[in-house]
Amino acid sequence: MYLYPFLSVIIGSIIVLFLSKKAIQINSQLTLAFSGAFLLSITLFDLLPSIYLENILNNKSDQKLIGLMIMTGVLFQVILEFFSNAKYDELDSNKNKLPWVLLISLSIHAFIEGFSIRIDQNILYGIFIHKIPIAFIITTSLLSTKIKKLKILVFIIFFSLMTPFGTFVSNNSSQFLSYSSLIDSLVVGVLLHISTTILFKTSEGYKFNLVKMALVVAAIILAYFL
Repeated sequence: MYLYPFLSVIIGSIIVLFLSKKAIQINSQLTLAFSGAFLLSITLFDLLPSIYLENILNNKSDQKLIGLMIMTGVLFQVILEFFSNAKYDELDSNKNKLPWVLLISLSIHAFIEGFSIRIDQNILYGIFIHKIPIAFIITTSLLSTKIKKLKILVFIIFFSLMTPFGTFVSNNSSQFLSYSSLIDSLVVGVLLHISTTILFKTSEGYKFNLVKMALVVAAIILAYFL
């Protein structure tokens, strides 16, 4: 549970050392397409129904509040991506400086992802697949700068630990359990935004080619039968 998200980031970073830039771009798009479809499917098949079912079994009547928290999660991810994208642009102009805002926003996102593993074990596989291309995209961007290799290594290790840390907090915090349904709803909103954004970003002109479409269908089928 704790090891897989950590290893996925390390694997993604190591792959950069053995692939050409063109190979990285092609493989990252295909992997992202698969992971986006898998995350979206798991969210709709398992996570979202379990939240509403738990709410009904506990005789709660705050369905609208759950919906509000889901939308808050979507908005929260939009804000995180705004700061992340801004700092990616700054990598060219500040080539010897570590992009701290990028690190913080990505780490918050990874930390929240860790909460979802507690909701459903199947999401672990989706996050594992999802973080590999993310890791080698980040690593590729950082290696193209003049930032010292030691700083990049610290960046990658810190980022790789945030999802396991999120899982640890969700599993061991009594205060978290008091608001678990609301926090779970926030996580669902984050995952919905991430997965749908990935699917659109990995399509060319909003049209999937045959390979990507086959991967998306395979991800949906796999998520359904898990």
